[in-house]
Amino acid sequence: MRNQMLKAAGLGHKSHESEKGVVLSPRLQLDFDCPARHHFSVVFAADAALPSSWDCPVCWTVSTRTDGTLVDVSAPKHVRTHWEMLRERRSLPELETLLAERLALLRVGDIGPGAPRPLNPRTRHAA
Repeated sequence: MRNQMLKAAGLGHKSHESEKGVVLSPRLQLDFDCPARHHFSVVFAADAALPSSWDCPVCWTVSTRTDGTLVDVSAPKHVRTHWEMLRERRSLPELETLLAERLALLRVGDIGPGAPRPLNPRTRHAA
């Protein structure tokens, strides 16, 4: 019975697996200097996009790479507004027509806060 017991490990415990035969992926170590004169290194995967700055683990200020390499930061992509996306689908005359139709329904009382609600077929009525 003792040989069949499972070993449990909580958070932060070392793995029971052997590290023999494990091939690690290629790595690259970058050095950073912070304005408060802290020097630290960060390890990245060799094929990862390398940053030009990193937060200092001591004082949390933005630190620059020791080798002085700057990454070209392109302008952020323009985020389209709801109006711009709507204008791609409909022209101004179509929008005017749609607005007139909806306002007419609102004035008659077919839609809006005071409009009668349709019966929901899922609700149960007492018989």
